[in-house]
Amino acid sequence: MSGEEEENAAELKIGDEFLKAKCLMNCEVSLILEHKYEQLQQVSEDPMNQVSQVIEKSLQYVKRFSRYKNPDAVRQVREYHLSFHRILSRHQFTEFELCVLGNLCLETAKEAVAMVPSLKTKGSAHSNKATENILNDLSLVKRFE
Repeated sequence: MSGEEEENAAELKIGDEFLKAKCLMNCEVSLILEHKYEQLQQVSEDPMNQVSQVIEKSLQYVKRFSRYKNPDAVRQVREYHLSFHRILSRHQFTEFELCVLGNLCLETAKEAVAMVPSLKTKGSAHSNKATENILNDLSLVKRFE
């Protein structure tokens, strides 16, 4: 992304380094931070290994906004994203868009487009159907969590 262009997540102008990066959903970040938190607690006698406020606050945030609480459900959602990677790339969904959809657990393609405006540029009824299918599959994981 050139220095002149302004970043705008609604239009997926988030910089090449972010478009190519592996995105994590809140539930995945929660698992990682919980593990780190437990590690730091085990060695808490050493003052240099105290749990920082950043880790504590970040963990509180992702736990509060994680839609999937069960570690097995988190794995299912990630496996879903991985197994459908070929299909999703055909519909030109980015990993960023998928993580936002996974974080928000929306119910309709209309809601998805409202919350993830970059989906609007994909625009066709075919893309809306693909979005609906993704949302339905994610809601099944949530329902049986």
